[in-house]
Order: sequence, then structure tokens, then C-alpha cells
Amino acid sequence: MSATTLSAAAEPTFRCRADTARVPARSRSTPPPPASEERRARSTVRRRRLAIATLCALAQLAAGGCGGGHAVASGHRGSRQAASGGGGAPTLRLSGVRTLPAPVQLPAVAAVSGGVLALGGLDAGEASTANMVLIDQSGARAVGRLPLALHDAAAASIEGQAYYFGGGGAGGASGAIFRVGPASASLAGQLPVGASDVGAATVGHSAYIVGGYTEVVALRTIVAYTPGSGARVAGTLPQPLRYAAVAAIGGKVLIAGGTSGEAAQQEILSFDPATGVVRQIGTLPHPLTHAAGASLGGRFLVFGGRGSERTSQRAEILSIDPSDGSARRAGSLPRALSDLGAASLGTEVALVGGRDRSGTVHDQVLTYRAR
Repeated sequence: MSATTLSAAAEPTFRCRADTARVPARSRSTPPPPASEERRARSTVRRRRLAIATLCALAQLAAGGCGGGHAVASGHRGSRQAASGGGGAPTLRLSGVRTLPAPVQLPAVAAVSGGVLALGGLDAGEASTANMVLIDQSGARAVGRLPLALHDAAAASIEGQAYYFGGGGAGGASGAIFRVGPASASLAGQLPVGASDVGAATVGHSAYIVGGYTEVVALRTIVAYTPGSGARVAGTLPQPLRYAAVAAIGGKVLIAGGTSGEAAQQEILSFDPATGVVRQIGTLPHPLTHAAGASLGGRFLVFGGRGSERTSQRAEILSIDPSDGSARRAGSLPRALSDLGAASLGTEVALVGGRDRSGTVHDQVLTYRAR
């Protein structure tokens, strides 16, 4: 799949600053010992150093390293430290801003050849919309309409073709899967049950639809959809989940936060489509829901979101290491926002719309790049 770069004029840069610590020098006011005692002391120090070096060499043979922390194989030590430490987490900068035809929150967003499609969502009056908006280098423009006005749906591209999953509307939760063309959408399948509040990501030839809400109960399913083969339940979440941030990295589906019951969650989960296993790999710094997820440079990025309260939006961008679930701050949004749509475009991420703490719905497309 090819996707057109969306960057516009550069905006202010956001940097992460590593923590530093100063170690005080030892006092030099004590008078030096006699020469004979100094020679004995040096000899003792040399013997101790030799013993430590020998123990370290034996430890390296047995566990691949020496010193504090986890042992890491020497061939991967540098990359492993870079991935989980401050050097591995990207620092993001806002590289472009575009204006949508109208404000929107909770759009379903997918990368396509030529740019990004933003589909449906809620407008400034919190009514469902059927708008299909194409965002590319020339700007953002309406190109068609969905068959239904829907919000809280998910979208994903499978081999360059965009698909739209579920959503909520006037008739309740939709179970429809739409194949989205340049200016229209056609029915391509059905979810096992109608669901809004879903997330989605693509691994291989299939999209994986995470959690959701039937308008009666929240779901704990992960549904796989493969064009031509229909939809099936592929995995089970530890608990029912809505509004989670979702992205695919390294053949896994990464899931962060979301709402279970009425409470925002902190778990970072990894789903392996090959085995059907879901496991927790980490914990967010705080409970988070209604955030946007995307992948960039092998990291799982989580943009904005909020806590359990509707007016608790956050501006931070988190970078999550998929190997160990560690989360670090990678930048900041221009303002605290939840309910954005996000799509990965190779070297950058496009964020669409969103809602701020005052309830204002926004009409901007923000493009972020790694610095």
C-alpha cells in the first residue's frame, strides 16, 4: 500500500528531555596515608579488581551480561536498550495542520492510496454523520457519503482497500462491514453482532476489530475479518472493552486503555493472531480511554484521550515499546483532545478531529513526524 505524504509547513517541535543526576565528588581533605600503607592499599585494590573481573567474565558466559538489571544477549543489547530506554522512544513534532470541511469527533480513519479517508463520526451538534472525507496533499474535501450516518465505528485498510466496521446510529449498533471506494461504500460482510465503540487494525490479509458495545452490553471479543472469508471471533479480551487505542506492530495487535464498565483502564495488551492469545505487556501511566492509536517506527503511539470523566482530556502523546510494554512521553498535542481518529502513513501519523475539555469539536487534521 502506498500512501501520500501529508506534511505541510513545520510547526513547533516537541522534545523529550532525559533525566540526569549529578554525583558529588569524594572529599579530598583527608591527609594521604604513609607510603607503605598506600602500596598495600593499591595491592589490595588490584586483587579485588582482578576478582571482580573474573566473576564478571563467568557471569557473562552464564547469562550474557554483568551488572545490575536484566541480562541481555550481547548481540542485541544495544537495540534492546534503545527500544526500552529514552533513546528508543521517538520524539514527535507537529509537521502539518489542515482544515476539515466540518468539525468531527470519533471518525473512523484509514490510510489509502493517495492519503487518508475519514468516515462518519459525530458533528459539532453530536449528531451522526455519513460524510466521507479524503485528506491528501491538497487538503481535505468531502468525496461521498456512507450508506448510513454512523459514529464510533472503526476503519482499516486491507491490501490498500479501506473497510468500515460497525458503528452506532439512529437504528442502534450496526453490524455492517462496508467496502469503501473513492466516493461510495458497498456492503461487504457482517460482524457477528452489531457493535459501536470499536477499534481496528490490520495484520496480513485480515483486519481485527477490538471490543465494542451492542447498545446493551460491552464486548470482550476480537473479531477477524478477511475479505472473501467473512468475519469470525479470533480472540477474547480479559474483560469487556470499549474505546481502546489500537494499532498493529510486528504481526501483533496492540491495545491500550479503553473503558470497561464506566471506568477508564490502564492495561496495555498484545493480541497474537497466529495463536489467538491476548496477554498484558504493560500498564499506562494513568487510566486512559477515547485515545487514538497508531504505529510509527516500530512503536505503538497513543494520542490524547481522557480519563473516566468526559472533561478530563489529555494532550500527551505516549510511545509504547511493543517488546516490553514500557510507555514514555513522546510529545504533546497543541491542546488536550479525546475522540480523535488516527492513521499511520509510513513516516508520519495523521490525526483527525477530536473533542476538547469544553466540549468543542475540532475541524483540524494534525500530522506528526518523528524528529
